[in-house]
Amino acid sequence: MSEFHGVFPYLVSPVDADGTVRTNVLAKLCDDLIGAGVHGLTPLGSTGEFAYLSAAQRTAVVQTTIEAAKGRVPVIAGVASTSTADAVAQARAYQKCGADGILAILEAYFPLSDAQVESYFRAIADAVDIPVVIYTNPQFQRSDLTLDIIARLAEHPRIGYIKDASTNTGRLLSIMNRCGDALRVFSASAHIPAAVMLIGGLGWMAGPACIIPRQSVALYDLCKAGRWDEAMALQRRLWRINEAFARFNLAACIKAGLSIQGYDVGDPVPPQAALTAEARKVVEAALRELA
Repeated sequence: MSEFHGVFPYLVSPVDADGTVRTNVLAKLCDDLIGAGVHGLTPLGSTGEFAYLSAAQRTAVVQTTIEAAKGRVPVIAGVASTSTADAVAQARAYQKCGADGILAILEAYFPLSDAQVESYFRAIADAVDIPVVIYTNPQFQRSDLTLDIIARLAEHPRIGYIKDASTNTGRLLSIMNRCGDALRVFSASAHIPAAVMLIGGLGWMAGPACIIPRQSVALYDLCKAGRWDEAMALQRRLWRINEAFARFNLAACIKAGLSIQGYDVGDPVPPQAALTAEARKVVEAALRELA
């Protein structure tokens, strides 16, 4: 299994009003993020607005990211659906495109039993030959993964990672204690990354890393070196971005930040809305403090 670690920005999906993916903008963003030292790229995470894109748009985003990465860093493509068959088809397609891993996300309309939730993730992992990161986010998912499900999925030979956005750091420690080395933990922007690294995390997948990549990599390096006082001093400064991220629509916040930095990523996909002028000032102020 490939080894993933470090900072994986959740990429935005730049889309024109007519639905065309701005592949040139996305490719430049990917190249610049790699230049800033990030350890991998994740298209179609939450910040990538996967729930608002068509199949063709999702494929264009993944393909563009893989082509822009040119093998320099791993690309972990997000797979999400309410249907197991559709999720499996996405995973196979993204592996064929050249993805190095799959981020498996469960969407649900009707409630699902634990066995049904488990079968969804297991089917995705059965369908591919690349590592699978299971993603859990109780804030948005109707059917979450319990510790029992997570422990059983950790036994699958291709499920070696989890990205947990529960905001509950104690839950992360429970996962680590329960699964050991069988399931490595990535933090989310809902957690304090330095704290997750301290308890045994191996990095984070998060939207804010799109707009503060160099600072995010510096934080990771300090944590890996065990320089915790310096790490926490930097973490306190960076948390201003996470606070803004938590206040506003995910994609709108990161797209506004990228726009401020000169990337023509456009607005969030409707019915989402762009940040108000007042909200944009909050993001501008946070970025200015970190310049």
